[in-house]
Amino acid sequence: MSALAPLPERAGAYRWYYADVACGDVSAVVIFLLGSLFSPRYARRRRARPVEHCAVNFALYVGGRRRQWVLSEYPTALQSADALSIGRSSFRVARDGTVEIQVRERLAPFGGETRAELLLRPTAPGLGAVPLLPDGSHTWEPRAPRCEAELRLPLLGHVLAGHGYQDANAGDSPLGTTLPGWSWTRVHAPDVTAIDFRLPAGERLTVRTGERGSALVRDDAPPAGGTPTGWGLRVPTTLSAGGLEVSAPDLVESSPFYARQVARSGDLHAIGEVADFRRFRSPLVRWMAHFRTRVERAA
Repeated sequence: MSALAPLPERAGAYRWYYADVACGDVSAVVIFLLGSLFSPRYARRRRARPVEHCAVNFALYVGGRRRQWVLSEYPTALQSADALSIGRSSFRVARDGTVEIQVRERLAPFGGETRAELLLRPTAPGLGAVPLLPDGSHTWEPRAPRCEAELRLPLLGHVLAGHGYQDANAGDSPLGTTLPGWSWTRVHAPDVTAIDFRLPAGERLTVRTGERGSALVRDDAPPAGGTPTGWGLRVPTTLSAGGLEVSAPDLVESSPFYARQVARSGDLHAIGEVADFRRFRSPLVRWMAHFRTRVERAA
């Protein structure tokens, strides 16, 4: 896995690093955002630099229900070749590709402090940046699609072991302009991980990784069926990727422009996201986003 990319500089640009850890009925998701797509302030300031609107997002799910939610926005970030710090939280990549994440944040919008540590050791090679549009202005990079992982949470009182996943997204312009949205699913099995990334025009990107390495396949697929959330977003009734399927997912996040699901069946664990970034351009939706965010000073 390569070192961290340079900080984005162009107004309206973004980059984020995503990681999740699945340990039985416990799932944790962390996102370090540069040019936060969740920020109504960044969306409003057309000339703002991405580094002026950084954020840390952390979510903890237990038994298909959300237990903790963090979305903290900061006016700056510090980055070296292998480490990114936003507030008191950090994302570090070791020489062997191991990802070490420390979260030190307050729950949104007015909660107490939470702490979490995630350790992801890749067990299969990642892939380089994959263009999501022909001009390469938006990319997806499955940096570590399958990992051995540990999750340390004082809330749970012990260390959990399971599977992990880590990727990155980047773009030169705000989401919802040239790229309307996407849907994404990751499924872990005992010996393989598969990821399904679907674009609005009908293109599907499938990554399957196991003992023989990681491979990407592009094809066209009909839109996945689904059921509407309370906000009208259609979410799948089965989370599937690369021939792996988990039915009856739990809807753990639901908003006007974004939904997240988790599911588990035997040795299979899945997480999926549906996003319509055009909806976030609505002034009403941006106003609502204030109630899910803490705005912090620099650490």
